[in-house]
Amino acid sequence: MQTVLLPSGARIAYTDQGSQPKIPVLLVHGHPFDRSMWSPQAEYAARNGHRVVVPDLRGYGESTGPEVSGLDSFAEDLIGLADHLGLSRFVLGGLSMGGQIVMQTVRDHPERIAALLLADTFAEPETAEGKTARNAAADRVLAEGMAGYADELLPKMVSPATLRENPEVTAHVRKMMHDAPAAGAAAALRARANRPDYRDSLQQVSVPTLVVVGSEDEFTPVADAQLLHQLVPGSELAVLDGAGHLPNLERVAEFNDVFGRFLDHAEER
Repeated sequence: MQTVLLPSGARIAYTDQGSQPKIPVLLVHGHPFDRSMWSPQAEYAARNGHRVVVPDLRGYGESTGPEVSGLDSFAEDLIGLADHLGLSRFVLGGLSMGGQIVMQTVRDHPERIAALLLADTFAEPETAEGKTARNAAADRVLAEGMAGYADELLPKMVSPATLRENPEVTAHVRKMMHDAPAAGAAAALRARANRPDYRDSLQQVSVPTLVVVGSEDEFTPVADAQLLHQLVPGSELAVLDGAGHLPNLERVAEFNDVFGRFLDHAEER
């Protein structure tokens, strides 16, 4: 693990592995997780010739700094980290909130993106009901901590089959959520409540794009992924059977196979 102090005042912790004969990859975790969420994909892509950078978002994991005011704060941190590491263009991937941060980054810095991975995420702005719910959740975790909130989320984060059959993944997901700093999680919830509509900017995307979703995802169902697939010209869509909101952990081999073939395709462009 390494850290860098960015101009924003954020100190970002990150892993940087693999060589760089192929296009570099930057992966963005979701809420309320940390960079370990992407470990299977980082190891896989690094073995296959990619330099892979995976940060903890500001306020999560081992990253610290001023509370974010919007998803654009996360996007600027990603660009600041890429600048520090000398990554002029890179594959950018994210899951759930991480996918929305990816969309914000593409909107603000399209020239930096060589290809996109959008996993279990959606592009629409928050509804009035959703804003109320996210702000209430932020108030709750600040008052009570993460434990109760995390335990309630767990059955929706992974599929019933994962809960029954994969205690290792279930324990990893639970630990990430329990360990998430409450202040960082609350700030991100409020930022996400105020996110913009990304649909118009996605229609302007001209780089290879892979959309992935678990067939059992309750938070971002297959219909959300299908909309992303329709919005992004020439994108690919992969639905991973039996996975919930975290197919990269629940169906590692299938996810890595789809992602690896996509990276090969992006390398050819």
